Amino acid sequence: MENHSTEIKRSISQTIDFYKIYRVFLSRWYWILFCLIFALGIAKLKLLYVKPVYAASSSMKLQDASQGLNNASASGFPQTFNYTDKIQAESYTIRSNQVILDAIAKLNYKISYYIVGRINLTEVYPDVPFNIDILKQDSVNFSREVYQVEDIDGKTFSLSNPNDLKKDGKKYRYGEVISLGNMQFSIVSQIPAKATYRFNFNGNQDFIGRILSGLSIGEAAKFTNVMNLSQTDGNAAFAANILNEIMKSYIKYDLIQKRLSANQTAEFIDNQLSFIDQATNKSGNNLAAYKAVNNMTDIGTASADVVAKLSDYEKQKAVLKIEMLGIDRLTQQLTSNNNKIDINLDLEGNLDALASGLVSQLNKLISNRDEMAAQYNTNSAPMKSIDNQISKIKDAIQNNILSLKSRKLEQLKFIDQQINSINGAIKTIPKKEQQFVKLNANFEVNNKVRSYLSEKKLEAEMNAAAVVPGASIVNTAYPSGISIAADSTRIYALAIMAGLAAGVGLILLVRFLNPYIYDKETVEALTQTPIIGVIRQFPSFIDKSNTQALSLSRPKSVFAESVRSVRTNLSFMAGHKKSKIICITSEISGEGKSFVTINLASTLALIDKKIILIAGDLRKSRLHHAFGLNNDKGLSTYLSNQHTLEDILVHDEPHKIDFIPSGPVPPNPSELLHTDKMKTFLQELSSVYDYVLVDTAPVGLVSDAIPLIRESDINLFIIRSGKSQLRAANIPERLSREYGLTNMAIVLNAFGNDALHSNYYTTDYSKGGGNETYYYSDYSGYAASGYYEDEPKKWWQFWKLSDKNAKD
Repeated sequence: MENHSTEIKRSISQTIDFYKIYRVFLSRWYWILFCLIFALGIAKLKLLYVKPVYAASSSMKLQDASQGLNNASASGFPQTFNYTDKIQAESYTIRSNQVILDAIAKLNYKISYYIVGRINLTEVYPDVPFNIDILKQDSVNFSREVYQVEDIDGKTFSLSNPNDLKKDGKKYRYGEVISLGNMQFSIVSQIPAKATYRFNFNGNQDFIGRILSGLSIGEAAKFTNVMNLSQTDGNAAFAANILNEIMKSYIKYDLIQKRLSANQTAEFIDNQLSFIDQATNKSGNNLAAYKAVNNMTDIGTASADVVAKLSDYEKQKAVLKIEMLGIDRLTQQLTSNNNKIDINLDLEGNLDALASGLVSQLNKLISNRDEMAAQYNTNSAPMKSIDNQISKIKDAIQNNILSLKSRKLEQLKFIDQQINSINGAIKTIPKKEQQFVKLNANFEVNNKVRSYLSEKKLEAEMNAAAVVPGASIVNTAYPSGISIAADSTRIYALAIMAGLAAGVGLILLVRFLNPYIYDKETVEALTQTPIIGVIRQFPSFIDKSNTQALSLSRPKSVFAESVRSVRTNLSFMAGHKKSKIICITSEISGEGKSFVTINLASTLALIDKKIILIAGDLRKSRLHHAFGLNNDKGLSTYLSNQHTLEDILVHDEPHKIDFIPSGPVPPNPSELLHTDKMKTFLQELSSVYDYVLVDTAPVGLVSDAIPLIRESDINLFIIRSGKSQLRAANIPERLSREYGLTNMAIVLNAFGNDALHSNYYTTDYSKGGGNETYYYSDYSGYAASGYYEDEPKKWWQFWKLSDKNAKD
């Protein structure tokens, strides 16, 4: 056989075919549909089993009270707060247990009712489906267990523990006293029929965690004194009601705190008044007794002036001492560790606006610190920050108090000097009048101080009554019927996107993980060895013996036409040869060598060519089954000199094909094929037949086919769609390079036009890509042209047909 030097071939030119990409996803539309339905099913289950969560919102405005800290800026104390800080500070007060518990007390919290649904348990608040009278209940130690009740006949009902499935419900009559859970109660109204309810008893503190976990507080907008409050809960009515009660409780708490200073001042004055009343009564009695004993009714004008001056200074001294008591008490409270200041003594306006504002702000900071202590440890940044603010305010108050105390001491020193001067003048008065003046002055002082304290008490009470809340409600909360936890529109939209993404991802994953060849574009991208044809899938069932292929079933089918296309292109190969030896091989078993060999022999015989078919696979040939023969003798016995050509040659008259079976499996198949007798045998046959077709062993498994390949005029390498892996496309080119062959060609077998695995590149023949010598078609898209008798697929049959081609 004559070998030519290998030609230098140009790289193929391929471009992206977007229609093929579209067909990839369209071919497995049912995968996408399944993923979509599955995702929507998961979304439906989520909506059924996830309990809804509702949100209620409101807003509150902080009143613009006098800002002590703003004034402090002008006095040298740094301004610490703005509206943002104030809203943040007040949020701790709103979250305090005192405010929350006061809000809970306004609700009907002692019993919670639930209705049992098919999937979820739903709280029916604020509705009360039936009335329960609590007859006896421990204030703290009582059972929070859930009870399930059902009406039986309108007179009795069953009560059970839903968590104890082993016990049936116990029957009770309406109004009967039930002793359970360290308490006594009775159900006094009928339970609605055809429904199952549950209930449990609550303490007010049982709701604190539920409320605080859903309570959110923040600014309505930057640089405004309006705060937004929102509450999330599984019950829309509860969320709105508790939010409204929290705002009311906070305003009430704020009002009490603001009145606390005035009330404590009035209480302090009350304590001082009790002593002054006793002193006034005693001094009045002493004066009256002295008058009676000494028969005195009045004093002279000079003595009266002395008495007036002395009583006036003594009154000022007494008031200063009372103020000093208040200052000392204020100092003691400042030196204590984070205790509130419960008095703001300002009897004569001596405490300036700065100190008053600082005291008020200090009390708020201390309240906020107490609430933060439940959430943060002492060394945390928020606690250190508020402790630093408290320390600065205390220092400012302490400086103000020291300055005030210094002034008061100077006033006391001056008054003492004046009193000593007046006492010197009294000594000039007659002794009898001296004692009268002293007693009269003492009485006048006590009386004036009592009047003064009575006025200050009234003033403190009026101040307490005039205090207005530090906040007002802007918008109240209303129940919302839209769940924020289970937004069906959003969940279904996400499910649709997830389903589509999963379907597309599954298609891409299958493509990326698939190592097989499916179409000619993939082969053309992997090798420069030409493809001389694409054989379609066999149109009907074919058994392992390949007898249907031998008869060329359905000659007008697309399959038959694809075989003829290969037959036509064979004439272009080794065209200078009158007789052609054709060797058919593949990488591994099962890729259709025998199938293609039989089909080519059948089609060549139809054009009156003299054909001989040789089963050249001496190890595992099944070609003899197609002719209904045994394999007792054949090529192996001929090469081993056991039989002659006439002994092994079989004439198949119906199909006009001569056939030589492989014969029994020899111990040395490779060596027999390498003998000179095999070469001579092929030359002898080529002088008699137009085409000598040799079905060989797979080259990827054994080397038996190599001597046959080197002696052949045409070598056909079979690649089976969906069976041959990507590495198979490189074998023909490697064989051509190693053995200097120019007669290698590829036949793509069992092409089913499966769009899922098709290459999304298409060969651009206009730019010299692909096969420029051989014309063939894969007959995709021609099923309905009217030239073939294949039935066209229905519109839903986009998936791959089952592979019906027989294996070798």
